[in-house]
Formats: sequence, C-alpha cells, structure tokens
Amino acid sequence: MLPFQALLPAVVFALAALQALAANTFMAAVYEHAVILPHPTQEPVPASDALALMNKNMDVLEGAIKEAAQQGAHIIVTPEDGIYGWRFTRESIYPYLEDIPDPAVDWIPCTDPSRFGPAPVQERLSCMARNNSIYVVANIGDKKPCDSSDPGCPRDGRYHYNTDVVFDTQGKLVARYHKYNLFLGEAQFDYPKEPEAVTFETPFGKFGIFTCFDILFYEPAVVLVSKMQVDTVLFPTAWMNVLPFLTAIEFHSAWAMGMGVNVLAANTHNTSMDMTGSGIYAPAGAKTYSYNTKTEDGHLLIAELDAHPRLSPASPPAVSWNSHALSVERVSQNSHEFTGIIFEDPFTFTDLTKPGGNLTVCQKDLCCHLSYKMAEKRDDEVYVLGAFDGLHVFEGQYYLQVILWRWLFTLGRLFTGRNLQLCGGKKEDNDCLLCWSPSAPFVSNGKKSLKLPSVFAFKPNKCSRVLADGRLINRNTTSKPVLSVTLFGRWYEKD
Repeated sequence: MLPFQALLPAVVFALAALQALAANTFMAAVYEHAVILPHPTQEPVPASDALALMNKNMDVLEGAIKEAAQQGAHIIVTPEDGIYGWRFTRESIYPYLEDIPDPAVDWIPCTDPSRFGPAPVQERLSCMARNNSIYVVANIGDKKPCDSSDPGCPRDGRYHYNTDVVFDTQGKLVARYHKYNLFLGEAQFDYPKEPEAVTFETPFGKFGIFTCFDILFYEPAVVLVSKMQVDTVLFPTAWMNVLPFLTAIEFHSAWAMGMGVNVLAANTHNTSMDMTGSGIYAPAGAKTYSYNTKTEDGHLLIAELDAHPRLSPASPPAVSWNSHALSVERVSQNSHEFTGIIFEDPFTFTDLTKPGGNLTVCQKDLCCHLSYKMAEKRDDEVYVLGAFDGLHVFEGQYYLQVILWRWLFTLGRLFTGRNLQLCGGKKEDNDCLLCWSPSAPFVSNGKKSLKLPSVFAFKPNKCSRVLADGRLINRNTTSKPVLSVTLFGRWYEKD
C-alpha cells in the first residue's frame, strides 16, 4: 500500500477535476503574440539557430501562460505561426519542425522528452502546461517521413504539416491537428491526405480544434460543430484584417454566433501585415476582444465561458435567417447601380443618395434589403449597398454569398457618376453615423449551408443585434461609428 503522502497529489488532482466537472463555466485565455521573426533565407539555418529563435518566442508565450494561470484560466490558446513565424521556403522551414506523435501514445514530453527523438519545443510546451496546471494550445510544425511507395510523397522524402498541439494540465499531449485548408503562400507545408476532425474531452466541455483558413470550409470546421457536437472551438490563426469583410474580430464572433459554440481565437500580431484581432466569443456575443493597429506588442485576454453553451440559458434563440428577407418584394434595377471589384470579386452596388429609406440590390439569386436613416450626409463620403453571389478565386476557390453595406472613405477625392472610390483600409477612427437594418435570403441547402451575420463595426456585438426573423439591426440610434456591415453565406456544394 502506498503511503498517504504519495497518494496526496493524485487525490488533490482528482478532487480538482471533479470540482471542474461540476462547474458550468470555465476560464478561457487567448494571447495575441507579436512574433519574433527569423531573417528571411532560402536555405536552412543550423538547428541550434532555429531553436534559439523559437525559444525567444516561447519565452514570451511562457510569460503569458503563467499570467493566465495566475488569473485562474483553465486553458490558453496561442497563435498560428506563434513560435517561428513565417517567411519560409520548404527547405528553410525544416530545422523548425519536430516529429509530433499521435496523442494515443500517452506521452508527457516534459517528463520523457527523448521518447520520440529530439523534441525540445514539445518538451517546453508540455512543461509550461504541467508547471502551471493549465491546458496549453500552440501551433508548430510536424514532419513525417515517407518513401517512394507513397505516390504523394514529396521529393525530399517527408511531409511537412502546419500543426496544432494541445497539452493538458499534466503536460500530456492530448490533441494534434494537421491544417487541411492551407492559405495562399503556405508552400512550405503539405496538405493532409484527409481532413481531420480532432476533438478531446476536458472537465469543462468537449473541445475541437482547427487553424485559420479552415474556418471558411465545411471540413473540418462545420463537421466539428454539426457532427462532433463540440462545445468550444480552439482557433490559432494568423488573420490579416482587410476591410470590407473577413476581418478577424467581426468574422470570428459571427461564426461563434452562427454555429452556436464558444470560439477561442488567438491571432498573431504584426501591424505591417495587418494582423491583429483576437477574442473569446460565445454564441450570445463577444466576451472580450482586442484589436490594435498602433503598437507592436502582445495582449492577453481572459474571460469566463459556459462549458456547455447549447445548454446555457444565455444561449441565443434560433434565428430564421430568411424569414424577413423573403417577405420583402424584390425591386427592379435602379439607375444608381454600378459594379466594383473587392478581393477580385465583382460586386453589384447601389449608392445611398437619400438621407433615409429602403433599398434592394441583387446579383443572381441573392438580394440584399436595407432599411436606413442617416444622421447626416457629408459631401466627402458615400454609402453603398452591394451583393456578390459567385465563386471567389482570390486565395483559393470557394462559393460565397455576401451582402455588404459599406461606407466609402473618399478623403476628398472627386467622384462622378458611378466612378466611386471603393477604398479598403484599416480606418478605425471615422465618425460615420447611420441607423440600419440589412437582411438577405441566403440559399438554404440542408446541412452544408452556413449563414452568418458579420458586423463590421469596431464595436462588434455592442452596436448590433440579430432579430428572430434574420434582420441585423443596430442596437443604438446613431451614436456608434460603423464602417461596414456584412452578411456572409457559404454554399459548400458549389465550391
């Protein structure tokens, strides 16, 4: 029989686990990290140099992990590319990769670091989790050997995967996910042969994980929620914020709302590449978020979430997205319509020439209806309503349905007729005053369709709300600045 002193740690851990299981909430953390980048090179650097660079980043991450644990966080998510950055060729990424085993091997790298060969990064991450009694989520690179019998084996005889790892409070590897939908420019990595639906159980709910660009696709993102029934999605990302749509906070918050799950989104921070925007989101709205284009520093966010949001009284009621839009009579084309290109997509626009009223703009089978009232209309700005219904091809091919209310920032540039300046940008200090209520009938095509409200203001979920009939309306009158409002739909079968 073991002495009581030897059993005490196990007893304490078991009691803590039971206490967490009984709780209906948990504390979540994300860290937006200003990644220390390597010098660009076409050739591999020595392994010692690669590890030195990664240790510099992990020094920063370790500080954030310790602080999160001290504030009571049960889990922390760190960003995609957060340990070694980007700017790699296939050859130059190799010294930064480790062999990451299947979690089924039951491995704690902190206590058994050499079991699967050199793994200093996994060892350190494992020890961060173990020493601080917190789940740690990080993004690193996995390498897997292959041979000529494998028709997909690259010429160098190995696969490279953009990989998320999760270590539990004991430092054990409990999840490994290989990114399936690679973004434009990730030539240093390979696609997994099949999409992975990675989940793991915790005392505070069922978790799923995927990376950045994956969120736009049916597999693995929708599968995890609709089939695997996860409570919370872990989302390391390196998301570039470019208006008028797909900005980080607005889209990720809307995804949590539309899918009815918690989302822990940790973004990299790099102002020169427009990367910022991290948050902790629940179905009812953002719990906390951060957006900083001014300084090059990281930011830790912590918030309390429902462990099982679908069962929570705070979970928002179901929305009939098409109800209002289908009741609105479609109007004929008006003289103020014009076309404009955004991210290579040909939108159909109409500008708002009156101080208030109702407008409809259509493209193919998609129509957008807008009810609005302006507090003022200055000569140096213009508002437009637009729609796009088609195959988006800018950084991959996938079918989009987008309606967009947009303020165009002209900066005094002259425009005549339909030659309006479709200016993008990162403006966050504009005073555009409008009351609005947009809606649209999106294609409803069974389990593979997705309709999300995405509010592109810099006060997401505070200046808008969704009605039961699918209308998106502003909560206030005209006291909040609004740049853009977007409704976004995906028709996966047409990709």
